[in-house]
Amino acid sequence: MNELLLFILLAFTGFIAGVINTLAGGGSLLTLPMLIFIGLPPSIANGTNRIGIFIQSITSIAGFKSKGIQPSLFSLYLGISALLGSLIGAKIAIDIKGEVFNKILAIVMLVVVFFMVFKPKISTKNLIERTQDKYKFLSILVFFLIGVYGGFIQAGVGIFILVALTSINRIGLVKSNAIKAMVVFIYTIGALAIFIYSDQVNYLYGFILAAGNASGGWIASRWSVKKGDVLVKKFLVLMVIIMAIKLWITV
Repeated sequence: MNELLLFILLAFTGFIAGVINTLAGGGSLLTLPMLIFIGLPPSIANGTNRIGIFIQSITSIAGFKSKGIQPSLFSLYLGISALLGSLIGAKIAIDIKGEVFNKILAIVMLVVVFFMVFKPKISTKNLIERTQDKYKFLSILVFFLIGVYGGFIQAGVGIFILVALTSINRIGLVKSNAIKAMVVFIYTIGALAIFIYSDQVNYLYGFILAAGNASGGWIASRWSVKKGDVLVKKFLVLMVIIMAIKLWITV
C-alpha cells in the first residue's frame, strides 16, 4: 500500500475509534485488528495501539477536570490495582504466539460486541455509593483482574470498568467515566512500558493513530445527538463482525 494512503487510513481509523470511544466505547475493537491487517505482528500492533489509548486517557482526564470532576483517592486505589494486573497481562500478550493471539482477539471482539448490545441497563439513581469496607476490597480485586485483561488485549475494557463501578460500587455514570479515565491512564503506563521495553511498539503508526483518535474524541464530545450513539454502535457491530471473521480465517 502507498505510504501516504496508509497514513490516511491509520488516521481515519483512529478518528472513527475516537468517536466510538466517546459515544459508545470499544474503539480498540477497530484499531487493534486494523494494525494487524496493515502488516504489524500482533504483539507490536497490541503495543502500538496503547499510544492512542494513553493519549486519549490524558485528554479525558483533562476534560473531566475542566468540568470540576477531580480524580479521587478511590480511583487511585483502583488504578494501582489495575496497574499491577496490566504488567502480567502485557507480558502474556508479548509471549503468546501471533496466530493464537489473532484467534483470541477474534473471539474477544465478538463477545465484547455481544455484551455491548445485550448488557442490562443499570440505574444508579437514588442509590448510595459503596466505596468502603468489603466493597472497596472487592473493587480492588476486580480491577486487578480488569488490569490483567486490559494489559493483555485492551479491547472493550472500558465497558467492563463501567459495569464494575455501577454494579459493585453504585457510582453514577458521569463519575464512573471519570474514574475509568484515571484507571486506564494509570494501568496503560505499566502496559505500555512493558511493550516498549520488549521493543513491541511502532511509534510512527502509534502517533498517527493517536492523532486521529484524539481528533475523533474531540469532535464527538461536541456531538451530543442521541442518534449518533445508536448509529456508531450499529457501525461498530458490523465492522467488528467483519474484522473478527477476517482475523479468524487468515490465521
